[in-house]
Amino acid sequence: MIPAERISRAILLIRGQEVILDSDLAGLYGVQTKELNRAVKRNLGRFPDDFMFQLTSDEVESLRCQIGTSKRGGRRYSPYAFTEQRVAMLSSVLRSERAVRVNIEIMRADAKRPGWSDVAR
Repeated sequence: MIPAERISRAILLIRGQEVILDSDLAGLYGVQTKELNRAVKRNLGRFPDDFMFQLTSDEVESLRCQIGTSKRGGRRYSPYAFTEQRVAMLSSVLRSERAVRVNIEIMRADAKRPGWSDVAR
């Protein structure tokens, strides 16, 4: 079971949308970020722009300032952000029992509130 608090801490407001970053989702799903992104790239038709987008360098820098992360030891590529409505698509591309269970926990956490916006505040 994944605590609803862990899910709510992962929700960020970017471009006026509530999203969860690829690295946070990978942690929830128990996979490496590169593995999650590789599965998404193999199935790009399932992830149009309103499902997922890549952060700009300015957005990455803004996040660093907000959450206090370092540039050292960082990523080569900007993170991907997955919108609230489309996180569930990940279980179909990751194809693991854990991915299915994580999606159920995310949906349960979401069902307990009207939307991610209430949790993110």
